[in-house]
Amino acid sequence: MSATTDFDLKHKSRALTDGPQRAAARAYLKGIGYSDEDLAKPIVGVANTWIETMPCNFHLRALAKHVKDGIRAAGATPMELNTIAISDGITMGTSGMKTSLVSREVIADSIELVARGHLFDAVIALSGCDKTIPGTVMALARLDLPSVMVYGGSIRPGTFEGRDVTIMDVFEAVGAHASGRMTDAQLNELEGVASPGAGACGGQFTANTMAMAFEVLGISPAGSAMVPAEHKAKREVAFEAGRLVVDVLRRGVTARQIITKPALENAIAAVATSGGSTNAVLHLLAVAKEAGIALSIDEFDAISTATPLLCDLKPGGAYNAVDLFAAGGVPLVMARLSAMGRLHRDAITVTGQTVGEIADAATETPGQPVVKPLDDPIKPTGGLAILRGNLAPEGCVVKLAGHERRYHQGPARVFDGEEAAMAAVMTNTIAKGDVVVIRNEGPAGGPGMREMLAVTAALNGAGLGEDVALLTDGRFSGATHGFMGGHVAPEAARGGPIAAVRDGDVVTIDVDDKVIDVALDAAEIALRVAAYAPPVSPDATGVLAKYARLVSSASEGAVTVG
Repeated sequence: MSATTDFDLKHKSRALTDGPQRAAARAYLKGIGYSDEDLAKPIVGVANTWIETMPCNFHLRALAKHVKDGIRAAGATPMELNTIAISDGITMGTSGMKTSLVSREVIADSIELVARGHLFDAVIALSGCDKTIPGTVMALARLDLPSVMVYGGSIRPGTFEGRDVTIMDVFEAVGAHASGRMTDAQLNELEGVASPGAGACGGQFTANTMAMAFEVLGISPAGSAMVPAEHKAKREVAFEAGRLVVDVLRRGVTARQIITKPALENAIAAVATSGGSTNAVLHLLAVAKEAGIALSIDEFDAISTATPLLCDLKPGGAYNAVDLFAAGGVPLVMARLSAMGRLHRDAITVTGQTVGEIADAATETPGQPVVKPLDDPIKPTGGLAILRGNLAPEGCVVKLAGHERRYHQGPARVFDGEEAAMAAVMTNTIAKGDVVVIRNEGPAGGPGMREMLAVTAALNGAGLGEDVALLTDGRFSGATHGFMGGHVAPEAARGGPIAAVRDGDVVTIDVDDKVIDVALDAAEIALRVAAYAPPVSPDATGVLAKYARLVSSASEGAVTVG
């Protein structure tokens, strides 16, 4: 949908390109191929997150060409910029994982800087891996320009021993191999087929969770997110997105007109009904902050409690993103949310349609098994819960999709850092009933709030997934499944009570009562916290040290503050 307005299409770039005094700037740009005609048009920044270090974003350089073709066809001039990306999956279980969440802030900062510095009239961002998705949208919220975010799409599944597999199967295979349940040859064969091309991880892990959330929120084009990365239709999606961002510019619609409180609530409902990644809590809190919108972690709990789990998606379910695409994509999920009364239908999107109009136009493939009907939900409530207690006064996030447990009580096995916990799993020294506590992995204490996928997957692979619980002031991959609580706040490094827990202390996780407690009185917790000295961080200088000084609590989105 397009409309004519009095909005100045060169509302920013005119100051860069127009008039005799800007001759030097034009000279620079003409020298690299821009013409007078190009510079007379509005300038659209194409913020790319292409990189050669991972499959998730590997194809975005080629996709950007189609975006730029769409921008030119719509009468504007594209200028592409690139920023960084860190692969969660590749760095998982190493010190490199500390950089992942930090990269979200750097991505947002760098896009903001280039857009402000070069006075773009509009911005379209291309994202792929986990942190590039919220990082780009955080930048769009800060800039408040006419904006669109395009997701590069999911990888297709691999095939192993006659079944579809994703990278999650490889992580779990590590635990199965360590416990003698998988041979060397099987592990080698699996790793050779599990990631068969370009695109982000195939389940409802963090990338697909955030892509769905932002399509429901309205900053991404309707029907675009679940088109797979290597599907022939993705080029058309990219081209049309390029045309769309110019149309958004003509309509004078800015990012903060799209990113509203009702839109964020729609996104949270999509995360809940899809069994999505707990990382969505961090990222949507961060986007809300950048947009100047008050949003608390308790609102995630309220929405999830009122929203049934309908999507049978991995890691907790049976299907992948490509299956959701075949079933009807994100518009089908929006239609279900609308039917259950969990969608703010009047929220606007970059297409010019409301989310209600998109939901009404959704098509459903007959007999599709991925998105359940309202009268046959997988669970009556959504895929996450927020718990509080003497172990997490500021709250923690518990994932509920993919298992039936809502209560666990057991002795703590305490580890200062992920590596120590992983060593215990790999040497088969974790017992049934244990509560594995991993601390000093928070935003400041890590620093960088690493994901514990290697540990959780190894526990599942070793056959302990249904018999242990895990708590951490770090976070979990969207591929994590099992009874796991993350984002425990305050974190150990900032005096949180998780620092007080010792081996053998009895920990209780009770979803129905929204409680996470350790069997210690307040005085004992205070004494132990006062006596606790976190390990000395090896990251005393550079970007990680800077992040540790500036980052807020996980309960506030782990954003950097001045």
